[in-house]
Amino acid sequence: MTLSLWRYSHLLLALFSSLFLIVASVTGVVLALEPISNATQNYHVVDLEDVSLARTLTQLKKNNEEVLSIKVTADSYVIASVITLDGTSQDVYIHPETGTSLGLVIGRAPIYRWTTNLHRSLFLKSIGRIFVGIVSLLLCFIAFTGILLLIQRQGGFLKLYGKIKERDFNQRYHIILGRWLLFPILIIAVTGVYLSAEKFDLTPSFSIEHNWSKEPSIELSSGELIDIPFFQELKMSQIDQLSFPFSEDQLDYFEITLHDRDLLVDQYSGEIISEVSHPFAHVLSSWSMTLHTGSGSVIWSVILLISSASILFFIFSGIAMYLKRRKKAVKTIALANKEDAEIVILVGSEGGSTFAFAKAISNQLSQQGKKVYLSSLNEYSIYEKATQFIIFTATYGDGDAPTNARHFLQKLTVIEQPNPIRFAVLGFGSRDYDHFCKYAVEVDTALQERAGFTPMLPLDKINSNDAQEIEKWLEKYKRQTGITLKNADFKEPTYSTFKVLECSVLNLDDTFLLCIQPHKKLKYKSGDILYILPPDETKPRAYSIARIDNYILLSIKKHDRGVCSTYLNELKIGDQIEAYIKQNERFHLPKKERSVIMISNGTGIAPFLGMINEKKSKKRELHLYWGGRSTGSFDLYQPYLKQTSLSSLRLAYSREMDKRYIQHKIWDQRVEIAILLSNGSPIMICGSLAMMNDVLATIEKITIEQLGKPLSVFEQRGQVLTDCY
Repeated sequence: MTLSLWRYSHLLLALFSSLFLIVASVTGVVLALEPISNATQNYHVVDLEDVSLARTLTQLKKNNEEVLSIKVTADSYVIASVITLDGTSQDVYIHPETGTSLGLVIGRAPIYRWTTNLHRSLFLKSIGRIFVGIVSLLLCFIAFTGILLLIQRQGGFLKLYGKIKERDFNQRYHIILGRWLLFPILIIAVTGVYLSAEKFDLTPSFSIEHNWSKEPSIELSSGELIDIPFFQELKMSQIDQLSFPFSEDQLDYFEITLHDRDLLVDQYSGEIISEVSHPFAHVLSSWSMTLHTGSGSVIWSVILLISSASILFFIFSGIAMYLKRRKKAVKTIALANKEDAEIVILVGSEGGSTFAFAKAISNQLSQQGKKVYLSSLNEYSIYEKATQFIIFTATYGDGDAPTNARHFLQKLTVIEQPNPIRFAVLGFGSRDYDHFCKYAVEVDTALQERAGFTPMLPLDKINSNDAQEIEKWLEKYKRQTGITLKNADFKEPTYSTFKVLECSVLNLDDTFLLCIQPHKKLKYKSGDILYILPPDETKPRAYSIARIDNYILLSIKKHDRGVCSTYLNELKIGDQIEAYIKQNERFHLPKKERSVIMISNGTGIAPFLGMINEKKSKKRELHLYWGGRSTGSFDLYQPYLKQTSLSSLRLAYSREMDKRYIQHKIWDQRVEIAILLSNGSPIMICGSLAMMNDVLATIEKITIEQLGKPLSVFEQRGQVLTDCY
């Protein structure tokens, strides 16, 4: 009975995951070749344990106009990001002793990029990653049940590596390969599970945060880098990555990542300003990636290649053994007003798509004779006849509420409903974010804890407006209420082709500008959203656009692991991309207001660059606030502001000059802002959600202090427009 149980468990797990395992093993073989290929390159020219950081830094600075960063690969190759003496920006392999270039760093071969995407997510993004994680977990179980079968077949654990009695080819080599490759396959499976779990925030989280406020205690040194003891003692073999200071300011430091810790180091004295040891979770993550990919070890890469290839044989031989046994077996042959409404639909929507869906649902309910009231979560109040709440809400950033839902949870604690309420919460979001539908979870929890509220349906979450997930929820609602609803709102977008006109080089913040033009005439304005689909991807990325003349300007931050930002940064003039434009009417430049306050940070300035260059803007008072790290950060946008008629431009730099954030600049102008708000001027905010929350908190403090009114008064008047991420 026990043997039969393990056998069928082993078989069912293998059959269920066989298709995915075939894909994973084939792609695993291909990817195992990459570190082997990398190791054959002749860029490891000297033992890094014999080279000091001081020597490498000194030689690099002699040979180049500017050095931005250094990276030591797993193969002990040294890569430097430099600006050469002729002004060319390059990533090059270098000789660590002489600082000379050994060759340009070229991107990964297309075959490896394509295979990586297939291996990680089957081109299904988050859903695909879930499948891959599950298959990795199943592979753990398959290996475990397989070893139990081997132990039983061989007559005990001590005889596991004894003489094999089987003569059948498939069965014999199934056992031979299985017992020798068990541990590598387990390592592949366990690390695959861990990396998948890490993607969905199921592992211990970690972050490296330095104390930037600490100032140097050692006096400035007039010597060269090569004379500083710390840089002399630190060997290149100890370094993973090093970023150079942005400027010669003493408060700009070397950022150094070693194998076990991160450092901030004074560029003049070598004093360690901040030191943060890597947490165990960081080490575990690093080891999982190394063991799963084989980077830095030719021997381990070969073992991974053989192990991945053996999985194909295990599938083939396992099926062959099953069919052979089957031959011997016996064959057996699913709009009323607020006071009158019985159903209240409350919406938290940032980009407008969730509200559009809610509106379509409310129309269907109304057509079926239901008394429905549709409103935002911020406008939550007493509903005299309501007995049912339906809440549709999006989530943005790190679990933040949409702008029109910021006050709901606070209102919920003080407003009493006259009738018992049955409720259902449906969250909209993307699994690409760490805290998928977190705000919807908070709303559902708060309602369950509130007296008089009873769940009608359990909380459901919709990933990227997935039509099938929506249909499932509508079916659940039908079973609970008897009301049939259809998902008629979300439609597949039509992609257009855009030509690249210009792509700027990266600035100090790894930010660049991209100018593109549609091949055919399209209707769009500054503030609309451009959804770009990178090659071999299934989910587009959204960017707020500036329209300048007849072309589109994008401001993009390049992220180390950003698939789309990396793809866009590598584009050349004349290249073409696939994208579609979604109108964002709620964030267009207001038509009538004479004065407008524009607030942004980082790349959030993009739509404002287009708005302030519009002809109608020249007769208006436009007040632009922008926050960034340094003056160099803002230089990228200067060409688009030279001929504008801005009434005021206020810049906040967090790393230079007075080292302040944008909310501090706003507070300095509190009297002016209060006057503008009281005169009906709108405030437009574009950028990060963290910035938006800080800015809104500051503006609310201003409205209370200067005008004696909460910010919600002006929000309800439509004077606060946001497009944040």
